[in-house]
Amino acid sequence: MKPTSPLLLALALGLVACQQAEEAQPTAADTVAPAKAPAAQTAPAIAPPAAATAADGKPSFDCAAAASDVEKLVCSDPELAVLDRRLAEVHARAKAAPGADQTRLAADQRGWAKGRDDCWKSVERSRCVSEAYMTRTAQLQIDNGETRVPEAAAYECDDTSKRFTVVYYNDLDPKTAVVTWGDDQALAFPMMAASGARYGREGMEIWEHQGELSVDFYGNRFNCRAAGATAP
Repeated sequence: MKPTSPLLLALALGLVACQQAEEAQPTAADTVAPAKAPAAQTAPAIAPPAAATAADGKPSFDCAAAASDVEKLVCSDPELAVLDRRLAEVHARAKAAPGADQTRLAADQRGWAKGRDDCWKSVERSRCVSEAYMTRTAQLQIDNGETRVPEAAAYECDDTSKRFTVVYYNDLDPKTAVVTWGDDQALAFPMMAASGARYGREGMEIWEHQGELSVDFYGNRFNCRAAGATAP
């Protein structure tokens, strides 16, 4: 079933992937992504957005009133606290945008906070929370038209069961890859790579290396090449 907003599905997929290994995952893949991925990242695992390097490690909310285990974690982790402030800034801009649907924004934010708080169930709790913040921040920027929508370029994949696309938003903070496989979608973020360009989140990863794109979409693995490229 295809949701009203595919980017909301991306958030849901990402948070589901953060849960215990017994939870369900989506299925297999196909073709189309950007002609050339950006340069490889050098930060460990998921690279935090540029804003997360700020010195002040306080979140946007009052830590004395932190109600959930995850909010308490954010208060104790300066990097997560900066991600919280970054989201608060982007959310405030979305609310102030002309014609903004305040009711929908408030409902979406409440739903997101509930999903973020479910990260206490995750084995990698900090990573789950970090990806939840980056996903919501990127989603709001895209939905609010804060960046142009880049054009996706075609790939030829060895699994042609579903259409596969990737759109790289290099102007966002955090940089974001919107990965779509059939009706399923997830937002991925820069990861460490010895060479090529690698994006991922818990449970999924794409890695462009020497002209080939390796894909692991929640356990569904396949390879793609740029359309028209000659195999070595």
